[in-house]
Amino acid sequence: MSDDSPADRFKTVLTGASRALAHDPEVEVNWTADAPSQSGNTFRVPLPGRSLPRAAAMEARGFADSFALKRRHHNESLHMRHAPAEPVARACYDAVELVRYEALGSNNYAGIRNNLDAALMVRMGADPITRAANPDDVPVQAALALLLRERLTGQPIPDAAMPGVEMLREWIVDKAAGDFDALADSLDDQEAFQSLSLDMLQHLELTREERIEDQPDESEDEDGEEETEDEQEGENTGDDQQPSEMAAEATEGEDEGDSDAEREAGEEMQEADAGEEGEEGMLPVRPNRPWTDVPDTFDYKVYTTDFDEVVGAAELCDEEELGRLRAYLDAQLKGLQGVVTKLANRLQRRLMAQQNRSWDFDQEEGLLDAARLARVVISPGHSLSYKVERDIEFRDTVVTLLIDNSGSMRGRPISIAAISADVLARTLERCGVKTEILGFTTRAWKGGQSREAWLAGGKNQNPGRLNDLRHIVYKKADEPWRRARKNLGLMMREGLLKENIDGEALLWAHTRLLARPEERRILMVISDGAPVDDSTLSVNSAGYLEQHLRKVIEWIEKQSPVQLVAIGIGHDVTRYYRRAVTIMDVEQLGGTIIEQLAGLFEEE
Repeated sequence: MSDDSPADRFKTVLTGASRALAHDPEVEVNWTADAPSQSGNTFRVPLPGRSLPRAAAMEARGFADSFALKRRHHNESLHMRHAPAEPVARACYDAVELVRYEALGSNNYAGIRNNLDAALMVRMGADPITRAANPDDVPVQAALALLLRERLTGQPIPDAAMPGVEMLREWIVDKAAGDFDALADSLDDQEAFQSLSLDMLQHLELTREERIEDQPDESEDEDGEEETEDEQEGENTGDDQQPSEMAAEATEGEDEGDSDAEREAGEEMQEADAGEEGEEGMLPVRPNRPWTDVPDTFDYKVYTTDFDEVVGAAELCDEEELGRLRAYLDAQLKGLQGVVTKLANRLQRRLMAQQNRSWDFDQEEGLLDAARLARVVISPGHSLSYKVERDIEFRDTVVTLLIDNSGSMRGRPISIAAISADVLARTLERCGVKTEILGFTTRAWKGGQSREAWLAGGKNQNPGRLNDLRHIVYKKADEPWRRARKNLGLMMREGLLKENIDGEALLWAHTRLLARPEERRILMVISDGAPVDDSTLSVNSAGYLEQHLRKVIEWIEKQSPVQLVAIGIGHDVTRYYRRAVTIMDVEQLGGTIIEQLAGLFEEE
């Protein structure tokens, strides 16, 4: 202990306290310079600095306490069972659940109350409620959560958020004051609290009265069937299952088989995970609803492209940091070395087999066919006992791997995606197939400079896409793997992964492929769900980005020479893509990429 720094000793104590509070001896606490997050039983909390200033230490304790309380008092399968589909209602639903389990700790322990207050101040610093100039700018979920927190714990609303809360206080109190009292009596019962929360959202007119609770077999329409499936999924999902940061958690509770119900349960785990990150005031709700009809009149718009960027990976961080990130990726690759080597060899054998020469049999001249020796002995005059060697034409091919770099991919999913891209590029290069690796995200959370320009311009209605795109080139098709290998480490960088606008990213990657001279062009998309951008979805119609994605996919699949295939991590992307596969365990990603590509190469 004498060699430990104060930060190391603080981390040890914090880990012990978190384990005790969560009632989970496996909890681990790690430092992060990015947004605090929870991945299973791993908590990432802000690094307080070497000198451990009191305020920073309380912030770290506050986030650790919040995650521990969630681990102890929150059942994710129950939470997502009747989660509302409407984005604003879902955000409110998640926010009040955060208030519930934090109130349990705050009311029972004065120290935890002070820590949670410090963490709340950090969250408020990134919340739009502190910058709201009129009621339309106030996020309903933030105002509702702060008012409910005030009622459940007696803690005052932070000064920075008070003006925003006051703009909506009268409306919320008028419609939901009675619900606040009922919720206060149900803190220890998550199921009862959930039901009362849904009632409150109806009273606030944020949801429609379509909820089915005790009558799963009464309705035969599509909505009723979905509710029934949800209830079955809740039964199939373990009560002790806990979420991690978005996509990663779906891998933890899928040990019971590969039934349809379990796959769908994994999908809903992903939806609930999005809400979890949304509580931190950073990651938005990730919907993944089956939008079956795209209106013919749908017109996708972009407010401004002035702040979009297409950037090389090496431009986003310096050479030294890129080297460290690549070393971190290599360290993870070591644990999978045996598996990825087998996968790479399998793909290489299948591709090389198609490129090697083959034989035409039963020819009148050529080389003697050893398989026909018996016939030669019995009937020496038979003329069809020869074979002729011929070359197979292997179509010149380029493969683009388009990787979702959204915040929901943080953790194990993005690591596996980066590792798989690395292995794929090396393998295809050995087979003479060129590979391009691209990523897509946004430059900022919640709109960035595009939203600022929109606000300054008078906030016109339905402005269209309202965030700054960031499209990343990790490896160009003509670039050797050895020159681009460091770039893939960038996916490990904290703070890179933000929001995702899939439709425009797909068009960008597709345009790059069309400019290539190769005869066969393959575009493989790796994503973990529907497009999500909080800024865009808050000011346009519901499903705006999802409808655009459907239009783009339909056009590529029907009219483009590009072969499109998708791999969904934890979400069923077959609802979007004709050729797609969904995996529930990110460990399957490498093998799935190999199989999908091999299948495409074997097609005539």
